[in-house]
Parts: sequence; structure tokens; C-alpha cells
Amino acid sequence: MHGFASNVLSCQERERLEEELFEVRTRGRYLSRLRHLTYRERSALDEREQAAQARLADHESDARLRAVVLTHGVGVHS
Repeated sequence: MHGFASNVLSCQERERLEEELFEVRTRGRYLSRLRHLTYRERSALDEREQAAQARLADHESDARLRAVVLTHGVGVHS
């Protein structure tokens, strides 16, 4: 049962991270449609998008590792 609860939480976290990435991209699109963005504004938006992508990629890597550990019974010792 612990694995199921972990998978549900993981799915919710993935959804949250995907929503965060979507919001960053949408904000950038809307702002650029409203007016010309300065170099600093565009850079800040790009950095936020890259950070959101990195968080999502890290989460996906962690989820794959958890799946391997659960599937193969590989122990991680602290």
C-alpha cells in the first residue's frame, strides 16, 4: 500500500510541476503579445522556464529511480 500512496503523491507532484511550467510559458507568451519585452525581462522569463523544466525533469528522474527500486527490490541504504 505504501507504494500506491507514493505513486499517487508522485502523480500529484508531476501535475503541479507541469502546471507550473505551463503557467511560466503562458505568462511569457501573453507578456510578449502585449508589448516588446526588454532583454532583462525575456532573460528572466527564460530562466524561470528553464528552472521549471529542470524541476520537472528532476522529478521524472526521481520517479524512474523509485520505480526501479520498487520493481527490482534494489535497496537504498542510508
